[in-house]
Amino acid sequence: MNTKLKKEVMVVNDLGFHARTAAQIAKLAQNAASKIWIVKDNEKVDASSIIDILTLACAKGCRVTFIIENQSDVNILKDIVAMVENGFGEHEYQ
Repeated sequence: MNTKLKKEVMVVNDLGFHARTAAQIAKLAQNAASKIWIVKDNEKVDASSIIDILTLACAKGCRVTFIIENQSDVNILKDIVAMVENGFGEHEYQ
C-alpha cells in the first residue's frame, strides 16, 4: 500500500541538524522500503542523503516535516521523529 504519511517536528537540539545528526537520520532512512523526505520551507530533500539534509540548514527552533511514501516505513518515521524530538541525545538536563 503506497499511502504517504507525514509528521511535522521542531528541531530542539542546540546545534540543529549538523553532520552527526544528519548521518543518524540518513542511516535510519536508508533502511526504508521507499523514499523518506524532509521538507523545510517548501524545500524537499532525500532523508537518506547527509548532504541533502545539511543543505536545509535546520537550526534549533525550525520546523521540518518528514514524509514517508510507504506505510511499511511507519516505524522508521516514528524512530526518526523521536530522535529529533529528543534532541539526538544532545540535551543537557539540569
